Amino acid sequence: QGQLVESGGGSVQAGGSLRLSCVASQYSPSRKYMGWFRQAPGKEREGIATIYVGSGKNCYADSVKGRFTISQDTAKNTVWLQMDNLKPEDTAMYYCAAGGYTWSCSNSQGDFAWWGQGTQVSVSS
Repeated sequence: QGQLVESGGGSVQAGGSLRLSCVASQYSPSRKYMGWFRQAPGKEREGIATIYVGSGKNCYADSVKGRFTISQDTAKNTVWLQMDNLKPEDTAMYYCAAGGYTWSCSNSQGDFAWWGQGTQVSVSS
């Protein structure tokens, strides 16, 4: 399946923007959908955006809807998460993941078999 490698995290002030990237080291037809998750200290991991590789259809958690945008370039095996109007509560470790089951907006963490190492996002007020 190859590796998933995230990049683009960093520290910004509230209201700022960051763009996260996730590159898969190789193409895999088993990788039907991609997603971004985040985990803040002391909190459970939260799914925030997912995209179906075949069509580009996507879903967002209510907490990021209207501020974050997930996109992809299938030729480059790359998925991005554009994060605008960042808030302190967006501070977390952000993970890229991929799965091979049937895609839906209800996919949970267990539906994602492949995970990256994560990239830290810190938003100060």
